[in-house]
Amino acid sequence: MAWPFLRVGNQTAFSAHHPDDPFRFAVDQGFDAFEWFNDKRHGWGWCQEDVDEYDREQIRLLGQKHSIAFSVHARCQANINTPEGRDDVLRSIEFAKDIGATLVNVYYHGDQGPAGFAASLWPLVEAAVPANIRISVENTVFAGPDELNQLFAALDATDWCRPGVVGVCYDMGHANLCAATRYDYVGFLKRLSPTIPIIHLHVHENWGDGDSHLPLFTGPAAQDDTGVRTMLYILKDRGFEGLVIMEQWPQPAEQLIHTRNRLRDLLRSI
Repeated sequence: MAWPFLRVGNQTAFSAHHPDDPFRFAVDQGFDAFEWFNDKRHGWGWCQEDVDEYDREQIRLLGQKHSIAFSVHARCQANINTPEGRDDVLRSIEFAKDIGATLVNVYYHGDQGPAGFAASLWPLVEAAVPANIRISVENTVFAGPDELNQLFAALDATDWCRPGVVGVCYDMGHANLCAATRYDYVGFLKRLSPTIPIIHLHVHENWGDGDSHLPLFTGPAAQDDTGVRTMLYILKDRGFEGLVIMEQWPQPAEQLIHTRNRLRDLLRSI
C-alpha cells in the first residue's frame, strides 16, 4: 500500500529571537506544514492573543499562497476540565478558524480521569466541527497508552463524537519518557488500541532523562534509526495521514532542513 504524501513542518518557539522567525523560516524553506504553538513564557514567545484580525488574515493568505497546512497547539496549561482552560482552548479554535487551520491540539489532563476528560471535550467538538477542524489529544509525559485507550473507549460510547473528529497526537518524545514505556516510544504506539485514530504527529528525541526536544536524528536515532523506521511502519499500517511537526527551534535553524530531508527520504522508502 502506497503511503500518501505527508506534510512535514515546524512550529513557533519561545526560544526564537523573534516570534515570527520560525514561520518566516518555514515560508522561506518551502515547508508545507506549520504549527502555531501557544507557548509564551515570561513575555517571550508567541501566543494567539498577540495576533489581531489583520495579522490573522495575512497568515491565512500566506498559507494559501505557499500551500502550507496549519495546525494550532493550545497552551499546555489549558486544562479543559476547568472552565478557564476550556475557554482558552475555545479561543484557540477561533484562531484556527481565522487562519484556516484544520486541527487544534490539546494536552491530555487526567485529573478527572479518562471519562471526565472525554466529557470535557464535548464543547470543543461542538465549536470545531462546523469549521471542519479536528481535535487531537496529545499524550503527555504523564499519560500512558492504557489511559488513552480508556479515553477513546469513553468517546466511542457517546452519541456526539463522530469518528475521526477527535484523535491522538502521538508525541514520540513524551512516549519515550512515559513511566509505562520508558525508552520505548515504539512500545507505546503498539499498545494503543488499533481503533484509535492517530491524526497528528510530533517528532523529537530525548535520551530518556528529560523532555529535551532534540531534533530527530540528533539523539539516539543518529546512530540507529530502527526505532524511527518501526514507528513509521506502524503509522503507515494505521493509515496515518496527518501533519508531521518538528517540535524544536535549533541553532542553527538549518538543522530542521536536514531533519525534514532525512525524514522525507525515510517516508519514501517505507
